[in-house]
Amino acid sequence: MHQPEKSTLKRNLTNRHIQFIALGGAVGTGLFLGAGSAIFVAGPSVLLGYLVAGIIVFLMMRQLGEMNTQDPSAGSSSYFAYKYWGDFPGFLAGWNYWVEYALAGITELTAVAAYTQYWFPHIATWKTALFFFIIINIVNLIAVRAYGEVEFWFSSIKVFAICAMILAGGYILFFDPSLVTGATIKNLWLAPTIGLHAGDATFSGFFPHGLIGLIMALPIITFAFGGLELIGITAAETENPTKTIPKAINQVVYRILIFYVGSLAVLLSLYHWSNLNVSDSPFVMIFDRIGFKYAAWTLNFIVLTAALSVYNSCIYSNSRMLYGLALQKNAPQALAKTNKRGIPFNAILVSSAITFLVVPLNYFTPNWFDAFKIILSFVVVCILVNWALITLSHMKFKRKNKKTLFPAPFYPYSNYITLVFIGFILAAMATPQLGMIKQVIALPIWIFSVYAGYKIIKNTHV
Repeated sequence: MHQPEKSTLKRNLTNRHIQFIALGGAVGTGLFLGAGSAIFVAGPSVLLGYLVAGIIVFLMMRQLGEMNTQDPSAGSSSYFAYKYWGDFPGFLAGWNYWVEYALAGITELTAVAAYTQYWFPHIATWKTALFFFIIINIVNLIAVRAYGEVEFWFSSIKVFAICAMILAGGYILFFDPSLVTGATIKNLWLAPTIGLHAGDATFSGFFPHGLIGLIMALPIITFAFGGLELIGITAAETENPTKTIPKAINQVVYRILIFYVGSLAVLLSLYHWSNLNVSDSPFVMIFDRIGFKYAAWTLNFIVLTAALSVYNSCIYSNSRMLYGLALQKNAPQALAKTNKRGIPFNAILVSSAITFLVVPLNYFTPNWFDAFKIILSFVVVCILVNWALITLSHMKFKRKNKKTLFPAPFYPYSNYITLVFIGFILAAMATPQLGMIKQVIALPIWIFSVYAGYKIIKNTHV
């Protein structure tokens, strides 16, 4: 097995950058837009879904964090699968991660185009997607610190906005509910009195669609948490990673839970969930419908920057993953080159070229939300494969590293729990209610295709 060569990336990312990069990767379209779909199928019980999924993701992130702290290297999950498991697991982890973030980048730019139509409904979505595609890629080609600074400010806007919204919503609910007609915490368990589903006995309580509704929401919720692994990718460019990575993981995960569960609890109390549209951003639509027009305008700007933030992270992480794959001899060696500023220029260009598919996709798809849902479901499959490879690689890692700097809790039981959760999500996706059976069937085909590519690259026979 070839050993990865020494990285020439520059350690220009500080703790401030890492904290907000992690937040930026996870607080984006999955919360601001995808939450609408999750609420539509689960109702208020979506809060429980985010809580359960958040706990599982925390366990997985601690596993990744233990490996990253012990050995901070380019490629992260791919590097560890490669080093502690074997050639093909590393190959699969790297290329699966790359495809995941290429597709995620397409969903984020599609969301950006949709948000922009709130102000400019007559501008075609493909034009908006192209404009922001160019801007964000220029930022990533300048310097890693430029990426870090942009991500810091994008994420700062999101964090400030969510905190302000939680505080403002809490004030209305507990001190002056007369400001918003119908605002009450009871909306979390009351049946709707107006709207499409009024009087329908199945739409009542915290579980309006029963437990099956919550289960159906879990794949959508999984998409929302699919950016936290980005912390691992930053390890090779982080100052003092043995201190920064553990701190970032421990702080970011519980912040994410507060943001997701806290913000949605406030929103669903201010306005009854049954009167939302599945394709709307619940954050924008709720404030728009309760009459806070300026708040809705501002929140649309927030969710726009949130999506740009995640796309910014997609380009960064994908280029570093390609760079790591090239060091492992699992990608063309031209992708292992960096310029004088330590930027993997070629890897950024290749990653960007794939994400450019967002332009023709939006051009030829009349309904942007249909395109969004299709790509999201494939991203979820890639996320689950990535999480499974991380937790399995961690089990291999622990066999060779008994004492580490940042041990994951409850090993090996946390690994088993993570794997069971992943299997459960795939089973939910295969049900007729979600209509994602094709994506689940595509999973073994995808893994076999990667294996065939691996054999070809290694000059062996399939």
